[in-house]
Amino acid sequence: MGAEDRIVVVTGLPRSGTSLAMQMLAAGGVPPMTDDERRPDDDNPRGYYEFERVKQLRTDKAWLGDAPGRAVKVIHMLVTELPDDRPYSVIFMRRDIGEVVRSQAVMLERSGRTGGAMPPDRLASIYEQQLAGVDRWLALRPCFRVLDVPYAELISDPRPWPARIGDLVGRALNAEAMVAAVDPGLYRNRST
Repeated sequence: MGAEDRIVVVTGLPRSGTSLAMQMLAAGGVPPMTDDERRPDDDNPRGYYEFERVKQLRTDKAWLGDAPGRAVKVIHMLVTELPDDRPYSVIFMRRDIGEVVRSQAVMLERSGRTGGAMPPDRLASIYEQQLAGVDRWLALRPCFRVLDVPYAELISDPRPWPARIGDLVGRALNAEAMVAAVDPGLYRNRST
């Protein structure tokens, strides 16, 4: 099977850099699967690159027929709903969980919403357990090729990543455009 048969899945925790990965893929030449329903805002000024039907992945998998050769963002907890009857290249964004929790809190505060009132350390523990479960699930399925991308490393030096991502997706990408898509100024809520 060629690169045009593979579905490129971008996943990770919320606020882990999945939108950045989608921006890089789009700049590099992998068409994104998005409906632009979620508009850019102060938290993601370059856009979210989401496809709403992904949220119904448990009951609606029909859209996957249009996904080969394209990139689609799938929240970490829905990755296990992807059928293992086709090939996937998975870019798994990894960000410090403390940063993720802080970034979510800031986003909720900015939007005037409140979270589930869960203590940050409890939420971090739940996220760690969820990630471990998804990692175990992926490891048992050979149709999923996975590349872990540490968010902090990507931001500090994006230059090695286009080649690594190109190897994963099985095609040459526009490395210069991918590197240019990384804006270190958008890395907020860092670990202290």
